[in-house]
Amino acid sequence: MHPHSFFSAAQLLWTLTFAAQLVLLVVLLGRDRARRFPWFTCSIALVALQLLGSRLLAGRLPPLTLNEIFIPFEDLAAIVSLLVLVELTRRAFAGVARRLWIGWALGLVALAACLLWVWGPWPSWKTLAADSTLATLRLMQLAAEKGNMLADLLAVEAGLLVAALGSRFKAGWRSHPQRILIGLSTAAIAQLAVQGIWQLIALKAAPHNVAEYERILGLGSKLVNANKAVYVLVLVWWIACLWKDEPGEAVEIPAGDGAAGEIAESPVGGERVG
Repeated sequence: MHPHSFFSAAQLLWTLTFAAQLVLLVVLLGRDRARRFPWFTCSIALVALQLLGSRLLAGRLPPLTLNEIFIPFEDLAAIVSLLVLVELTRRAFAGVARRLWIGWALGLVALAACLLWVWGPWPSWKTLAADSTLATLRLMQLAAEKGNMLADLLAVEAGLLVAALGSRFKAGWRSHPQRILIGLSTAAIAQLAVQGIWQLIALKAAPHNVAEYERILGLGSKLVNANKAVYVLVLVWWIACLWKDEPGEAVEIPAGDGAAGEIAESPVGGERVG
């Protein structure tokens, strides 16, 4: 029997994504990375919860009720995404003076905000100012979409900046903050690319029959699946990177192999000294 008769591409990607998120959370908690990256850990947990909730509740609740549940959740996830970037960039550029770091941060935010404004599209003010439950949900959904896009733009900027200058400010290539940021920027590039391509298709496509319309929808599904596949690869990258210790990370030597509680540095390969 053909394997695709059991799982579609979307189902397979959902399973791989959720499994990888659970493994990443185990690594973050088990390797004591969550204490160092609490907002990053929180963001992974939120996305996993959202993914599971959407699968369990889809088709079981009315659409309006689903929106009332998940749109505020998306707003919260967007806020946490911005806090993750603050957390990672602050650790990646630990050697930068606070005033200089704040200046860089404001510059990056201003650039990303300009790109966000130009990117569009933006609804009319009449739509935003309407007084109804549906209008409120649309406003909250707009905030979530633009907040996530702002986080993606900032992630790309931060990834490029830390790749170029991180080694000068205590964030070498093998450091956890830099590797997490590289993963974030990769996922953000894929997300922005898919959004840009789909907007171009929506603007230029003019289907004349059902076959052309279905072909466009099929192309959209392929773009979404490609974006999800990139995110799965990023999750695997984070799992592999966060499992290993950073070069020079201090670890405790177990009793019996030396003085109790003695501290040693892990070798370049990142293995614990035992």
